[in-house]
Amino acid sequence: MATIGADRSLAQVSIFSHNLPLVRRLEAVGFRAWPAASVQYDGSWQVRLTAGHPSNRLNSIVPLDPSDHRDVEIRLEKARRKFEAYGRAAVVRQTPLASPVLIELLRAQNWTRFDDTVVMTCDLAEAELPDTLDHLPTHDVGRFVDANLAVDRAPLRLKPALAEIISAIKPPSGLFMIENAADGPLATVLCVQDNDLAGIMSLSVSEARRREGLGTEILTSALRWARMRSARSAWLQVKLSNRPAIALYERLGFRDAYHYCYWQQEPR
Repeated sequence: MATIGADRSLAQVSIFSHNLPLVRRLEAVGFRAWPAASVQYDGSWQVRLTAGHPSNRLNSIVPLDPSDHRDVEIRLEKARRKFEAYGRAAVVRQTPLASPVLIELLRAQNWTRFDDTVVMTCDLAEAELPDTLDHLPTHDVGRFVDANLAVDRAPLRLKPALAEIISAIKPPSGLFMIENAADGPLATVLCVQDNDLAGIMSLSVSEARRREGLGTEILTSALRWARMRSARSAWLQVKLSNRPAIALYERLGFRDAYHYCYWQQEPR
């Protein structure tokens, strides 16, 4: 049974932080799987901004070296101003690669922590995938974006930005959908294969059709596709509050790799 809540809080980060090479690799493939429109570096900090889409993964300050805390207060203010120029509140992504000095500064400045998330991985060679109906990926980005927005009930104004993000993904990608003539789109998932790693992105199931096995069906289709293309491991990111999704992923063999969260400061 999955452990949720306080038992899986960010206090657990320390038990995963010893495997920093894995964290660095998964962060790097995550950046390629969900590319921001603008990426700038300040030392080892990556400042990611995307004007047309609200995703925190596309709009955050991402520290990539626990020992990089030189002039931390000055650099944080400089990054905050870049977000301000975009009309956004500054957001910091805390992974095991973030300096404790930076995190203490965020606390001292009354930044708010939110969206505790776990990154999970699965050995595809060992995974026993359920025998479900297979779905082939589409290459029609526009059709996939329409389906994803419909399933998520997201604003149509996000379509141009989402289409641009997906079109900018450089590694081979599989766009999977389940739909029927009567109900339209029911489930979507994006699988990005980066060499031997397969990233699972944007897994969504229509709210009215949950608990019917559609999530398992479309996810196993994506994992089989990745395994046939010689991917050896799969990874994904899921909020700790999403208990049904975590339970599904654990049934398929996914296990915790590391945790992260975001910190936000409201615009001045």
